[in-house]
Amino acid sequence: MKPFLAVLTRDMKLATRIGGDSLTVLLFYIMTGAIMPFAIGPDKDQLAQLGPAIIWISALLSLLLALDRLFRMDHEDGSLLAMRQASLPLEMIVVAKICAHWVTTALPLIVATPVLAILLNLEIDQTLRVIFTLLVGTPALICFGAIGAAVTVSIKRGGLIAPILILPLSIPTLIFGVSAVSSGAIANAQDAALLFLAGFTLLSLVFTPFAAALALKMAAE
Repeated sequence: MKPFLAVLTRDMKLATRIGGDSLTVLLFYIMTGAIMPFAIGPDKDQLAQLGPAIIWISALLSLLLALDRLFRMDHEDGSLLAMRQASLPLEMIVVAKICAHWVTTALPLIVATPVLAILLNLEIDQTLRVIFTLLVGTPALICFGAIGAAVTVSIKRGGLIAPILILPLSIPTLIFGVSAVSSGAIANAQDAALLFLAGFTLLSLVFTPFAAALALKMAAE
């Protein structure tokens, strides 16, 4: 357990020291959601109806910005090669890095979501449900991002290729996340979508460590 916590703590400290990436992601998230009312118009009912979709799309695009630093810096400075020789399996190292990335990247977006909810005229109960769906669904987005980042870690300018690989995988999460909070859906449909979202996240948490670790091993050969 200590090696796992060491990797987790290390990545969180590095993200805090660098700082600029997390702040850029947060500002991009807020700005993307903030400009939507200007494009849609002053209709408050329409804003409230489209609000959950706008927030989810803003979160997805924002998370894509920070994926390149998930493994690339460790690959370039040799840390990833050293981690392969550690007693902790590479799959668990991937899990630790995913957890640290979620805390330093996705969690600030979730905390800032009420700001967007106010701009998009969402009710309090709808805002709370959006926050809950983001808590459930963003780990899946991070997991898919980890796979894309691992596949492209050894490719020059791989950060431009990774989003192309990740977006198709993220579509089900986006659909279920929006459906779970859509104001036009009945309660049973919302609950079903939330269950599908949770199941999809659990599925991604199970297979991502093995897929990303395999990609990293192939990149190091």
